[in-house]
Amino acid sequence: MAPPATLAPVQRSVDQDETAIVWFRRDLRLGDLPTLSAAAATARSSVALFVLDDALLGPAGAPRTTFLYRCLRELDAALQGRLLLVRGDPVQVVPEVARQVQARTVHVSADFGPYGRRRDGAVRDALGETELVTTGSPYAVAPGRVTKPDGTPYRVFTPFRRAWAEHGWRPPAQTSAATVSWLDPPPVASRCAVPADVDLGALELPDPGEAAALARWEQFRTEDLPGYATDRDRPDRDVTSRMSAYLKWGCVHPRTLLHTLASDHGEGATTFQTELAWRDFYADVLHHRPDSARRSYDRRFDALGYDSGPDAERAFAAWREGRTGFPIVDAGMRQLRHEGWMHNRLRMIVASFLTKDLHLPWWWGARHFMDHLVDGDLANNQHGWQWTAGTGTDASPYFRVFNPVTQGQKVDPDGDYVRRWVPELRGVPGKAVHTLPDGPPPGYPEPLVDHAHERQVALQRYGAVTGKN
Repeated sequence: MAPPATLAPVQRSVDQDETAIVWFRRDLRLGDLPTLSAAAATARSSVALFVLDDALLGPAGAPRTTFLYRCLRELDAALQGRLLLVRGDPVQVVPEVARQVQARTVHVSADFGPYGRRRDGAVRDALGETELVTTGSPYAVAPGRVTKPDGTPYRVFTPFRRAWAEHGWRPPAQTSAATVSWLDPPPVASRCAVPADVDLGALELPDPGEAAALARWEQFRTEDLPGYATDRDRPDRDVTSRMSAYLKWGCVHPRTLLHTLASDHGEGATTFQTELAWRDFYADVLHHRPDSARRSYDRRFDALGYDSGPDAERAFAAWREGRTGFPIVDAGMRQLRHEGWMHNRLRMIVASFLTKDLHLPWWWGARHFMDHLVDGDLANNQHGWQWTAGTGTDASPYFRVFNPVTQGQKVDPDGDYVRRWVPELRGVPGKAVHTLPDGPPPGYPEPLVDHAHERQVALQRYGAVTGKN
């Protein structure tokens, strides 16, 4: 059943002398942020807090951490310099800040990831009498809310999406910087400045922060949403929303996007809504099966044979560097290196090539993506890889093997995407760039493998696991 069309007005307590902490995590914005309303309802003033947690920053690549730092600067500016940044273990530093300001409550958006759930449980225990209050989440529908009629989680996306749409979501929360009376940051020992940007060379990141996210969304709605249903699989046209990095850090909430989509009745709006449902679905899968972040969801495929040794390592290096000799694969991998982002169709093509042409583990590729993606999200990334590898819930059939040549011809029919990212091939005209009928030009490698042969090898290996040889 859908929620009411408007949020009830904030009910303030009679005694409102307390101080609250608003602990920002994956919600680096001030608009449509229910935690602000919750803090304002229970306290006269609040401290804005962000914790630089090495347990999360350590595994993150330079593009993602640099984008985070820039978004933090934007949030601090919107708070007029009142964002308290601390570094350390949240189990230690959040109670430290709470004691310093005598906070009665710490307000957060719920975290449903494996690490986030453990961390929040430990912080709740460490806070003692200070209450950890969760309001909202980074998702349109929080993980665990949508279940089958028998209460079990969905394993297949299509029925999940129907139940998700029927469940509905709240309208955007009417919040801003003025919702809360902000205190100046207290002098805690763990306080630090936003780290300097990492040198990314020629890599260009999206403009950071909430205002940039909303501006980009309006540009996409105006220019590209009408044709999104048919054009989204064309990397040569650059017409996707580019909202994934903003959603990763919560510079915008998916509820905000869904609210604006309600007035767009075209096929493009329906298709984009489905993409947001995929995001919630994968978060739900990870919530119920946290082990699937590191191991195959379908445990049968733990027995799948992968290549190893020096030849496998060399093949993996060629894939990472975009030097496989398959133009569409190489273009995608080079886009990742130069933008910290890759078109979604290309993510599937290069993942299929790694797992089914090179016979290497999906988690090798998933880890490489997390090192380089500015939008790297554990649930989306790991389960997207498993979808292509055929090892996950609602997976692409294991016997579906993307042909990198025909895929290139289909999604980049004029070859413009390949020529943009593979300069060695800029002299090859039109669609011939995918087949190279005259052989590879100087400086470009021969194909690393014979796709037809490796497809049969993959089918034999998968068939041995499933008993369908």
